[in-house]
Amino acid sequence: MSIAIIGAGIAGLSAARELADAGQSVQLFDKSRGSGGRMASKRSEAGSLDLGAQYFTARDRRFAAAVHHWQNLGWVAEWLPRLYQADQHGLSPSLDEQQRWIGTPRMSALTRGLLGELPATFGCRITEVFRGEQHWSLLDADGGSHGPFDQVVVATPAPQASTLLSSAPTLAAIAAGVLMEPTWAVALGFDEPLDSEVDGCFVKEGALSWFARNRSKPGREQALDTWALHASSAWSRRNLDLSKDQVAEQLRGAFAELIGCPVPAARFSLAHRWLYARPAQSHEWSALADTDLGLYACGDWCLSGRVEGAWLSGQEAARRLLDNL
Repeated sequence: MSIAIIGAGIAGLSAARELADAGQSVQLFDKSRGSGGRMASKRSEAGSLDLGAQYFTARDRRFAAAVHHWQNLGWVAEWLPRLYQADQHGLSPSLDEQQRWIGTPRMSALTRGLLGELPATFGCRITEVFRGEQHWSLLDADGGSHGPFDQVVVATPAPQASTLLSSAPTLAAIAAGVLMEPTWAVALGFDEPLDSEVDGCFVKEGALSWFARNRSKPGREQALDTWALHASSAWSRRNLDLSKDQVAEQLRGAFAELIGCPVPAARFSLAHRWLYARPAQSHEWSALADTDLGLYACGDWCLSGRVEGAWLSGQEAARRLLDNL
């Protein structure tokens, strides 16, 4: 089988690796310059920064087994942060004791490890998937054509997937009905470490939902004291079209009010908008499939919205495809 996989985030890579290990021929496509999706790391003058997924947990036994395998390969490490929560009463230690994992030395190390030597075409935004008499072809935004392929797996956020699934109206309608929440993310870098015990903090209300000190994570060797800030979904929706400078300034102000120590002017700031950061609610589809057509869809939006959900969804899409051969 010749299989096209659109999207090289954790779901697409999960499916690709499972299919390749089963002896199938896969070809990945992604509009970004590299793999990772929301697990990608952003380059900056302070080094590599995790502006998307901050960590992940492993609750499903299959995913937990995979995580321990990745740990043995050196792709991931356990993160043991001093966790806090912030509410109207101020900062207090968090009671959340879940085991947390991160890619090391950056979050994208995991997806790069999964990618390995798999064939991939980056900087290629697929805009249309259509089927001829026997095979699938893909069209990209520059007018290029790719194919033929026997099967296609769509591993993009639901709003983008709905367009690519147009040959299977039932699947397209399901994807179109998924509401994805946006998130503005900001990185701040300081010359001197902030005088705070906080490594990570859940924020209960206001502009922010989370902030974390990057150097508290294993493998992050940075000259500056860098922090990642995530805006809440509600704030991000209201301020979707603000400039990056405006977002950085407003979220820096919110951070300064919460952190509980003096916050000097930042050496640098960086803002990024994740338009489809997470599904608004969990679902139980695992993956979508039209086995007669040979068209499949997977992603965190098919399950929990977490990294674990994305990986499990990719596994399920691959399983259904292989069962149908």
